Amino acid sequence: MEQRILFNKGKQREFLDLVVKRLNCISVRGILQFGFDVKYNSLKSYYCERRSLPKGFFEGLCHVANIDRKKLRFSVVGGNFGQRIGGSKSKRF
Repeated sequence: MEQRILFNKGKQREFLDLVVKRLNCISVRGILQFGFDVKYNSLKSYYCERRSLPKGFFEGLCHVANIDRKKLRFSVVGGNFGQRIGGSKSKRF
């Protein structure tokens, strides 16, 4: 599983807004013209903070937009972060 980047609430949107500003794009959709292999629906989910950013995509954004990662506050979590263990509550005795 790929690692994910976890920001505090509201900071992931600020990060994507900073990327859009640095790349001189009109909207978040403009990021796709720089050769990222990400679907637009996934990009919207990242912007609305429904999903956390994959580490590779985050590093690519930082590289293209020339953003120093050391100045950002985030944590790296495993790809299975937040998943529930299913079936344990539904067992019948």
